[in-house]
Amino acid sequence: MKAPREEKLKSVLEAVPSGFVVDARWLETHGVSRFLTRKYISSGWLDRLERGVFRRPAPHPTPLSWETCLLSLQHLMDYKVHAGGITALGLQGYRHYLPLGAAAPVWLYGDDIPTWLPRLKLDAPITIRSLSLFSDPALGLTETKSDSTTTLPWGWKLRMSAPERAILEALDELPENESFHNLDMVFEGLATLSPRRLSELLRSCRKIKVRRLFFVFADRHKHAWRERLNPDEFTLGTGDRALVKGGKIHPRYRIMVPAEFVPGSGDPDGP
Repeated sequence: MKAPREEKLKSVLEAVPSGFVVDARWLETHGVSRFLTRKYISSGWLDRLERGVFRRPAPHPTPLSWETCLLSLQHLMDYKVHAGGITALGLQGYRHYLPLGAAAPVWLYGDDIPTWLPRLKLDAPITIRSLSLFSDPALGLTETKSDSTTTLPWGWKLRMSAPERAILEALDELPENESFHNLDMVFEGLATLSPRRLSELLRSCRKIKVRRLFFVFADRHKHAWRERLNPDEFTLGTGDRALVKGGKIHPRYRIMVPAEFVPGSGDPDGP
């Protein structure tokens, strides 16, 4: 008969795929005390990454990827966190530009993201946002396998924003953390968005700035789904909104954007 310590170790090894991450809270929930955790570390069954954060060793040690960490948060530790914004768009094939040299920042969204996450050494820098942009925080989320080389165990999929939600999250980062040109190129590829889902998300969106910017880009690109969205049905607020220095006020949506995004300002693609 196996000792209780061996049974607990067996349950941990069966629940955590090689190379994946758990924290002290998860271990304690599964009956692994701090004393046993130290024993497992000294025996080589767990690696300590940070205070209270552990990884099951992989047969071939590799740097911890942000995707492996996110899958661990979602499927093992049950944190309500998802990839969003430009990261989710890229994972679903909508990103046009990849940074040269350094890894692209990864945008994660959640209200119960553990405090240890920013301290981990991952293969890409992490930017964290809350779920406050939408009144319904679960609206517009999807699960999918990414195109990366990460091997997903047991049929796991990454939880991320669907393109309709992701583009609104990305627009919220203008102009400080995203560029108009970059998102303009992304919008060019968003020909197959769902107008029904867009309508739901625009109604749930709490920021007038994001709604106005969405229609600035939507009018500019004239995808088929734009015809099924009436801006008058959404709260766009009143008064002009300053957003970029040296820009121009959009005549319909009353938000200051780069001059080339204003119809009649010399942009050949403008309406």
